[in-house]
Amino acid sequence: MTGPRVLLADDQHLVRAGLRSLLEKADDIAVVAEAADGLEAVALTRRLRPDVVLMDIRMPGIDGLEAARRIIGDPGLSAVRVVILTTFVMDEYIFAALRAGAAGFLAKDVRPDELRAAVRVAAAGEALLAPEVTRRVIEHFSRGPGPPRPDGRLAALTGREREVMAAVAAGASNQEIAERLHMSPLTAKTHVTRIIGKLGVRDRAQVVVLAYEAGLVRPGGSGGPPG
Repeated sequence: MTGPRVLLADDQHLVRAGLRSLLEKADDIAVVAEAADGLEAVALTRRLRPDVVLMDIRMPGIDGLEAARRIIGDPGLSAVRVVILTTFVMDEYIFAALRAGAAGFLAKDVRPDELRAAVRVAAAGEALLAPEVTRRVIEHFSRGPGPPRPDGRLAALTGREREVMAAVAAGASNQEIAERLHMSPLTAKTHVTRIIGKLGVRDRAQVVVLAYEAGLVRPGGSGGPPG
């Protein structure tokens, strides 16, 4: 069965070799290319159109965040998902990656099975937000980055969709949303897909950031103003 095609972008050869070895232990994952810097990652992505790019942040030339922005901003690469993989789990990197439209953010100490699962999740079009990343998003807004910025796009959401969006912002999976809001997992997934479409964002990760920035939810999980 054909599975995700992956491009590895990291300036360290040994890291790329290790990632390739870990990923290719799975029969359904194929590493199609390796890039040693951001510019090469963008060029190879445009040529090969992989399903997933595993992108390091600190690389020569342009860094992984800028490379991710160029890939995600290219209409011809709309099917490509970028997952940031780095040793530097720092707030400024997390938010820059999420705002750039990255489908996920993983630390390099992730377990091999979690890495392979992350590739599959990203390739399926879902966003991958590790609990640690969701926690940092919540902590960031609890420190008070400023008052909520009302966003007119939320007016297009139904009351039910706002409930689902709040659950997404709390880090809930589709299964957890289904259990919390008494619906089927398929219905939960449908709601999330509609929310992404109505808001005009790329994926679930950007839904989380928007929910907090617009004040739909507040740190601690309480709902924002109904506006």
